[in-house]
Amino acid sequence: MKIINEALKVLKSGGIILYPTDTIWGIGCDATNEKAVQRIYQIKERNESKALITLVGNYNQLLNYTKIKSKEAKNSSPTTIIYPNVKGLAKNLLAYDKSAAIRIVQNEFCKKLILKFNNAIVSTSANISGEEFPKRFSDIKPKILNNVDYVIDLESDSLLHKPSKILKVNLIGEVTEIIR
Repeated sequence: MKIINEALKVLKSGGIILYPTDTIWGIGCDATNEKAVQRIYQIKERNESKALITLVGNYNQLLNYTKIKSKEAKNSSPTTIIYPNVKGLAKNLLAYDKSAAIRIVQNEFCKKLILKFNNAIVSTSANISGEEFPKRFSDIKPKILNNVDYVIDLESDSLLHKPSKILKVNLIGEVTEIIR
């Protein structure tokens, strides 16, 4: 698929993509590339103390970043889990306690892209920090559109969903906090 190949080129070169996820319109990059992650913070005008979400394509890929097994990771609705002691991601994606928010994506296009990329990608809403997240492609502000390197517009202007549920787990995979 031409769109996936173009997106892969951008991700591999440290670029930023805008894409529909299983929840909302997002901007993303290689989750192991600190410079690309920094650029997302700049585009969103977001304080680096506010973490970003990372997407993986399946459970096996999740295990590249955490060995903590949580049944919540296989939830049928989009569920982001904050794992402690994450390894292999860009340092500026990790919270002060080395935790990171990771979700197994359910959108088929995203899953194919991430598995072909063979790496996690960042996913954060395609908006300026503090503003309402875009529900439709047409809601995305020009400042975001003009600062990404590739736009994946598969959904045209269809309405996407709401942000994922976010849970925090402990070292044995038990839910300790419901964030959202």
